Amino acid sequence: MLAIHSIKNVDQLNLKLESTLQELPVWTIQIETNRPGNELAKLFEEDPLLPGIILTKDQKYVGMISRRLFFEQMSRPYGLGLFAGRPIEYLYNFLQPKTFVYPEDTPIVEATQIALGRSHKHVYEPMVITDQSYEYGLLDFHQLLLANSQIHVLTLNRLQKEKEKARIAKADFRDLQHNYSRLLQNDKMIALGQLVAGIAHEINNPMNFIYGNLNYAIEYVKDLLYMMSRYQEEPSYNDVLLQAKEQGIEIEFIIEDLPKLLSSMKVGATRINEIVLSLRNFSRLDQAEIKPVDIHEGIENTLIILKHNLKAKPDRLEIEIIREYDELPLIECYAGQLNQVFMNILANAIDALSESDNLILKTRKNLQIRICTELTNDNYITIRIADNGLGIPEDVQKRLFDPFFTTKPVGKGTGLGLSISYQIVVEKHGGQLSCISTPGEGCEFMIKIPVVFNKLE
Repeated sequence: MLAIHSIKNVDQLNLKLESTLQELPVWTIQIETNRPGNELAKLFEEDPLLPGIILTKDQKYVGMISRRLFFEQMSRPYGLGLFAGRPIEYLYNFLQPKTFVYPEDTPIVEATQIALGRSHKHVYEPMVITDQSYEYGLLDFHQLLLANSQIHVLTLNRLQKEKEKARIAKADFRDLQHNYSRLLQNDKMIALGQLVAGIAHEINNPMNFIYGNLNYAIEYVKDLLYMMSRYQEEPSYNDVLLQAKEQGIEIEFIIEDLPKLLSSMKVGATRINEIVLSLRNFSRLDQAEIKPVDIHEGIENTLIILKHNLKAKPDRLEIEIIREYDELPLIECYAGQLNQVFMNILANAIDALSESDNLILKTRKNLQIRICTELTNDNYITIRIADNGLGIPEDVQKRLFDPFFTTKPVGKGTGLGLSISYQIVVEKHGGQLSCISTPGEGCEFMIKIPVVFNKLE
């Protein structure tokens, strides 16, 4: 049976690692499709937390309309007038909303993974849950995320305890690993959302620049067209110029400023194109197939995405990127996974150079990250990423690639980035990942992978 009860917050539930959707509270508000559309508005107004309403016809399930989709349509011109007095069926057929139905015995972790994989238009839509007796309820997406977070914490705590005991039962270990891999994928999707938010911030400034200047460009063009039309009627340019000044048109200023305005708009558009192209390349390469790719392109795309972290801050100098690229052939690899390795190592280097409370870093005249690539005689390529930070102590270097090991404060790191990077380079690509560091002088990570991919058994 569905969890139809008064609990509105999953924090009150006692969830387990294997908990399913059946344990989460759902909404069961239903309405027949022959009822007028304004009754939907009344139901939503009566309960501000109601995520959606189940639609039925002759007491049989038809579909669902969410709060977001309903008010989005009603806020459009003539939306209220078109559908408020008509049967809900007209609105439902017009919108044709995509509905996601899940059985109640679906594990919460699996359901979260599926939900996060939906398109950006549907990712926040409520989920329809059904049981064996074909009863239907609506699950709020945010409640699902809270439940997934609880299970994530439970999983990490359980893993830590089992690791300390060093006596993990085989059956439990398989269940934990299964949960763990799914949680990693969920975290990746959530991190991608944060990444997109950062990119959106980068896009916002040039976009505002373009839109702010477009109005002036339009006015300038109107003024020029006015002058052209008047020029055809008057025998003298000076007369036209005089009439233009009477209209408040400064032709000399327009002639001087219009090229600058259009040039700045072009610069903004070019910057947007670079950001969007980098994000697209970074995402499209994240595929399961082995493909020949340009390693330098992957590094540059990663740097563009991290560009806002390289800029100067009140308590830190700008981080300079020094490139020493060799001529490399196209490399057969899982390009998206290697991009993740570059992201992890470069992000760690930026963090190492951003320790504002360290006196040694404050005495540095410049902060640098050096990226070197080289084609070796044994048909391998090496990528070296080095920073001039504080370096890593020898005892820490021995544990760098261990799962869950981190030197960052609680909440700042999971201890999984370098462990996952090691698996990608060594286990996935048959390569090598190593770290060379002298405390006080900096740190260098070396990635070595074959040019031609050899499938590992």
